[in-house]
Amino acid sequence: MELFIQQVINGLAIGGIYALVALGYTMVYGVLKLINFAHGDLFTIGAYLGMTVFVSFGLGGIVPIWIAIPLVALMVMGLVAVLGGLLERAAYRPLRNASRLSAVVSAVGASIFFQNAIILLWGANYYVYPEAMRPSVIIDLFGMGVPLIRFILIGASILLMLVLYWFIHRTKTGTAIRAAAIDQGAAKLMGINVNRIISLVFLIGPGLGGVAGLMVGLAYGQIDFSMGFSYGLKAFTAAILGGIGNIPGAMIGGLILGLVETLGAAYLTIAWKDAISFFVLILILIIRPTGILGERVADKL
Repeated sequence: MELFIQQVINGLAIGGIYALVALGYTMVYGVLKLINFAHGDLFTIGAYLGMTVFVSFGLGGIVPIWIAIPLVALMVMGLVAVLGGLLERAAYRPLRNASRLSAVVSAVGASIFFQNAIILLWGANYYVYPEAMRPSVIIDLFGMGVPLIRFILIGASILLMLVLYWFIHRTKTGTAIRAAAIDQGAAKLMGINVNRIISLVFLIGPGLGGVAGLMVGLAYGQIDFSMGFSYGLKAFTAAILGGIGNIPGAMIGGLILGLVETLGAAYLTIAWKDAISFFVLILILIIRPTGILGERVADKL
């Protein structure tokens, strides 16, 4: 029982990271019907920027850790969001009216560009997050020692997802995003600036992905330039699992994928962890091809 509880906590923590990254995929797809293949690399940049900001500003030992981490998270979110906005202007907007294949090639090219930029700026070596940045507090839960950072990850992920859900469903800007996702032509006729909405989506999605990258560094300590591929692939799987284009679906899909991974690794074998995740995806696609909550793509009448 103790092992089960511990793995559930670990699964919710990693699942929250998958969900945050998956939100970037599903928001872009919902509005543009495009998969942003560079999103995983923006996630990696967030991990590197978190370490760089913390070290460069000398926050270790000067600012209490419970203030330093939210401060770094806000800075990383802002910086990665700006990169996402620049990516949309440079790689996707000029191809807005081109064929779907052109946009896909541009997305792959942007991914290669970002990965090489990471290598040029930080090198190809593994980096370890400073100990001063990683909370070392252990929580006693039913006789088990669970790192505090796991609960921080779960709480922060759920909070960010709830804020995004509120923003999309309870604000005028969120209504405009949903309108642009349903029919861009009709949205323009209603006075919605679709270009501005698309830019906003490319700010929000990468911003959340950047925070997720910071969370990986805080939780696991080690980061590298290629981590965006594996986490991006898992997040993309989570988005499909929940229903591509469906924001609640991306949240649920990420949490389910995290739980399946950790429980499968604990009770079966860690060597089959990734295979189990994709087996569940294949099973869902066979039983329900549109995902758990269904693909959120409106029919145009």
